[in-house]
Amino acid sequence: MRNYKLLTPGPLTTTDTVKQVMMFDHCTWDDDYKQITQKIRRELLELAHVTEEEYTAVLMQGSGTFGVESVLSSVVPQDGTVLLLSNGAYGERAAKICEYHHISCIHITQAYDKTPDAGKAEEALKNHPEITHVMMIHSETTSGILNDIATIGGLAHTYGKVFIVDAMSSFAGVDIPVRDWHIDFLVSSANKCIQGVPGFSFIIANRKLLMESKGCARSLSLDLYDQWAGMEQDGKWRYTSPTHVVLAFDQAIKELKNEGGIEARHARYQKNMDTLVENFEKLGFKLYVDKAWQGPIIATFLYPEGRKFDFQDMYHYIKERGYAIYPGKLTDADTFRIGVIGEIYEEDIQKLTEIMQEYMEKTEQQ
Repeated sequence: MRNYKLLTPGPLTTTDTVKQVMMFDHCTWDDDYKQITQKIRRELLELAHVTEEEYTAVLMQGSGTFGVESVLSSVVPQDGTVLLLSNGAYGERAAKICEYHHISCIHITQAYDKTPDAGKAEEALKNHPEITHVMMIHSETTSGILNDIATIGGLAHTYGKVFIVDAMSSFAGVDIPVRDWHIDFLVSSANKCIQGVPGFSFIIANRKLLMESKGCARSLSLDLYDQWAGMEQDGKWRYTSPTHVVLAFDQAIKELKNEGGIEARHARYQKNMDTLVENFEKLGFKLYVDKAWQGPIIATFLYPEGRKFDFQDMYHYIKERGYAIYPGKLTDADTFRIGVIGEIYEEDIQKLTEIMQEYMEKTEQQ
């Protein structure tokens, strides 16, 4: 099998050392393994800048979407209403989760290249006192935009609402002071900026609000309170956990610390993104979103105007030379996406630029 690096928002390219620790087979009932779970939970709180007295961490089997569904279906009461602010496919997925679980949802959509409007959010909060929870995406990888969760968190706090944030592709790659930004439930995933592998999501939860949600869950396997109660006791997952993934995540957190923590990782990602945008603009590609809102995770580029352009042809050309990129996920524009997180460095971006330039020159001659 030909090896290549992933220029995606996760799963992403991991280090050899993260891969190697998965060679060990662990028992889910083993005390050593349960202590690894407890250690991870404590370290996640440190990364979120919160204390164990106010917050707690819950690990949930499955992808990031499982984590989002776990939160929405577990902490919103039967008579609750979610104000959902969306500007991409992942916000729309949250709306679908609400629909499946018959959760009342006031959904305010925004164009994919614009951030959710705080004014519209406040207007909804004023006009709909039945709202109990506010939710939005931080890094909307549909476009690469980085949304202003601090402002919306302040609004939610002012109006006394619970604030839920999908920080799937940003947590640990962008510093998020969870308490200061009034976030009550933050959801992310093992295979994103901490640079582990797919297999579980995690939730940084307001301890008091989580405890108050007991008995509220609409699902057995996604019951957030029940999952937490077992872990809080001794680190045991309710049902079979992804043991190899947990070991990889533990190693990935060590490597995040060794790199210099979130600040250093963010700086590397940002350098990758700055280099990518600068180089691709020189090749004639335009960003889909305004630079002021462009996050350091993934960039969306418009197809070049006035020339033949075939994404699948380009994708295979690049992949054969060592990198895999993403197709666009937009309905109103032809785009492709390039992620810069994971074990990716500036030299990778320079190499990709050379490959893309060669491809553009090749297609011009056809």
